[in-house]
Amino acid sequence: MELGLAGRKVLVTGSSSGLGAEVARVLAAEGAAVVVHGRDQERAEQVAKEIVADGGKASVAIGDLGTEEGADEVARAATVDGPVDVLVNNVGVFEPAKGWADLKAADWARLYDVNVLTSVRLIERLVPAMRERGWGRVIQIGSVIGSLPSARQPHYGASNAARENLAASLARELSGTGVTSNAIAVGGIVTPAAEESLTALGRKQGWGQTWEEIEPTLTRELAPNNIGRLGRLHEIASAVAYLASPGAAYITGTTLHVNGGWYDAPAA
Repeated sequence: MELGLAGRKVLVTGSSSGLGAEVARVLAAEGAAVVVHGRDQERAEQVAKEIVADGGKASVAIGDLGTEEGADEVARAATVDGPVDVLVNNVGVFEPAKGWADLKAADWARLYDVNVLTSVRLIERLVPAMRERGWGRVIQIGSVIGSLPSARQPHYGASNAARENLAASLARELSGTGVTSNAIAVGGIVTPAAEESLTALGRKQGWGQTWEEIEPTLTRELAPNNIGRLGRLHEIASAVAYLASPGAAYITGTTLHVNGGWYDAPAA
C-alpha cells in the first residue's frame, strides 16, 4: 500500500535501537526521509547506514532530550536541510521491577521528564513550523498501562497516561491547522533483548524451554490479550506509518491501541 510519505521528513526519537529503529526503517521504506535520533553516535549512524543500504534516505541527530541544550541540538540537526513534517516521540524508559515501596518522589519526576517532557521539548521546537505550513503529524509512543495500570511501576503508568492526555490536548490546540496529534498505546512487544530475558524467565517458571513454547503462557500471565501473543516490532511501526500518512488526516486526538486487545493488567 502506498501511504504517500515520499518527500516527507520524519524525526523518530530514540531510534538507534529497538522499536524506534524499526519505526525509522518502515517509514524510510515508505519513502520518507528519516532522521535517526539517539545519544550514541555510533549506534544511530549504524541504523542510518542500514536504511541507506536498503535504498532509503536517513540522517542522524544526536542529543540528550532530557536537557534544553540537547533538544536544541536535535532540532537543529533534524532541520538543517529542511523542516520536519512528522515527529514521532518514541523516547521512553520503564522499570518493571519498581513498585510503590521502591519509589520516591524524585523517581517519579525523573521518569516523567524522560517520558513526557522530552516530547514537550521537541513539540515546542518543531510544531510551530508545521502549523505555519498547514501540514504535520505528531505521534506519541506510549503504553497500554497508561489506561490499564498495574500495581507495579506506577510512575510509568502515570507518565503514559500523561502522554495520552498530551496528545489529546495538542490536537485541540492544533484544531483546523492541518496538523494532527495522536498517541499509540503499545502492549507487550518482542525485541531481541526481551525475547532472551523472557525466555530465561519462562524456563525458570516452568513454562517451556523454547520461545515458541513459552510465549503463550507468558502472554496469559504477564500481558493478557485477545491475540494470545506479544506484538512484533513491525506491527507497531506499521501503525505509526499509517498515522503519519495523509490518509490519516481525519484522525486526531486519539489513542490507537496496538496491543492485541490487552484486557487486563497483572496484579503485580
